[in-house]
Amino acid sequence: MVAAGLLALSTFFILALGAPIYDALHLHDARAAAPAGYKASAAADPSEVLSLRIALKTDTSALVQKLMDVSTPGSKNYRNFLSKAQVEKLTAPSAAGTKAVKAWLKKNGITATPGATKQWLNIQVPVAQANEMLGADFTVYENKDTGISAVRTLAYSLPKSVKPFVDFIYPATAFPAQSTRGIATTHTAGSFRNTTVARRAGTADPACAEAITPQCLQALYNIPTEPATQSSNTMVVSSFVDSFASKADLSTFLSDFRPDISRDISFDVTSLNGGENDESNPSTEGSLDIQYTVGIATEVPTTFFTVGSGDGGDLTGFLDLVNELISQDNPPTVFTTSFGFPEELVPEDLANNICDAYAQLGARGTSIFFSSGDSGVDDGQSSTCTTFRPTFPSGCPFVTVVGATQGVSPDIAADFSSGGFSNYFTQPDYQQDAVGSYLSKLGDLNAGLFNTGGRGFPDVSAVGVAYQVRIAGEVQPVFGTSASTPVFASIVALLNDRLIADGQAPMGFLNPMLYSSGLTALDDVVQGSNPGCGTDGFPADQGWDPVTGLGTPDFDKFVTLLGL
Repeated sequence: MVAAGLLALSTFFILALGAPIYDALHLHDARAAAPAGYKASAAADPSEVLSLRIALKTDTSALVQKLMDVSTPGSKNYRNFLSKAQVEKLTAPSAAGTKAVKAWLKKNGITATPGATKQWLNIQVPVAQANEMLGADFTVYENKDTGISAVRTLAYSLPKSVKPFVDFIYPATAFPAQSTRGIATTHTAGSFRNTTVARRAGTADPACAEAITPQCLQALYNIPTEPATQSSNTMVVSSFVDSFASKADLSTFLSDFRPDISRDISFDVTSLNGGENDESNPSTEGSLDIQYTVGIATEVPTTFFTVGSGDGGDLTGFLDLVNELISQDNPPTVFTTSFGFPEELVPEDLANNICDAYAQLGARGTSIFFSSGDSGVDDGQSSTCTTFRPTFPSGCPFVTVVGATQGVSPDIAADFSSGGFSNYFTQPDYQQDAVGSYLSKLGDLNAGLFNTGGRGFPDVSAVGVAYQVRIAGEVQPVFGTSASTPVFASIVALLNDRLIADGQAPMGFLNPMLYSSGLTALDDVVQGSNPGCGTDGFPADQGWDPVTGLGTPDFDKFVTLLGL
């Protein structure tokens, strides 16, 4: 209400003074209230300098068309990926728009600096000036549960002359949010056997139902042990919320569980936003992610990106990391992340921006993986749950989302495996038949608890229980989609190695292939569910389902599919 009042008042005075109509402020972004947990505590210091980013509006429809063209089997351009320059051309904001925004900033005595890509401008502006030029009310908000405080506004406006050219200003109304790890706090243990279910891809030792090791995964999914040979085939493992990985632990892990390869194989570390890798304090997440990428994708060059929290918390880290990868001349061929957010905590305009950035990476040949999450259908809402809550970036149609299974020969859906339907993103064409078939079989079950028109996730799955991980010298069992995701990513990295060695392009964005010809390389999972919100959640079923996706991988079948 304050911001709206300021807007009306400022517009009145501008008109009364005879200023040009195009300078009138118009509401551009607003939220009804601060997110749960945040309360206004004080007026912001007028002299405090805010670091704001202006997302310039771009039309990404041509980019998405190109992405689907290079990612769909049967297209004449299949895996004929775009160059950095081609993607930049497709996503560049209009010259007139950029000029108008810079002119408005200059009029206010502000000089913008370039962002990570041409779609962004960075500015520094004192609170008092930001309030005036944006018709805003920047206030200090505190979250007593997390101890986080941030200067934010619930609404801001833009002049008519620049409003059409600005997507949003970050993080003006975007409150800090911390990502969650894809590690389960509860699980169902034990082996599962049902002779009515077909055998999986490979044959694993029965002990693998109780403890997963690299050898178990190699047996389950026919993963080769031979080392990769192509240096251009690279993998990025991202890390947030102080999740560290120890090279010493990795070395011992390889001695324990991959004695066939050198224990000196390691990983590179890259820091972003002040992130660090404190090897003296390895985390469960960081240890798991590194040990089951380096330990599975044998000798694929792997970089551990440790990302610090910016002013917007891990949302800023997610945004900055993808833009950093976009800016690289040679982005990774595989990018895997085992962190995410409740979708509702990510502002929709920011979610769309990040998702479009993943589309840019995919168009250049990067396979992008995210874990689906580890709270069934309720995503950690507990007793407050009234509807199923999707995770982000799982709803983004340009990434491949990995769920979890448990047990061997047969495997069933892990009860913690998150899955469902986005409230932000609609179902992409490539999955409409598969999702439509599932919804038809589902009938009225869980009616009203989820968005039947949303993008369904996960896309695929892999075993996600009882991974043996060495953490600070001790072997511990770890459960979650944090385990299944790097494994599926590592399988694709090894397939990429063979493709590149054969003179071909890497696999790139997988989903259009997975939902068509790729079905022949996946083993369906038809038992189990992901309970939550006082329900049994979604049941696994034949074909795609929002617990295990299309199923688990078979490396040998992928090799056949790719003609290698």
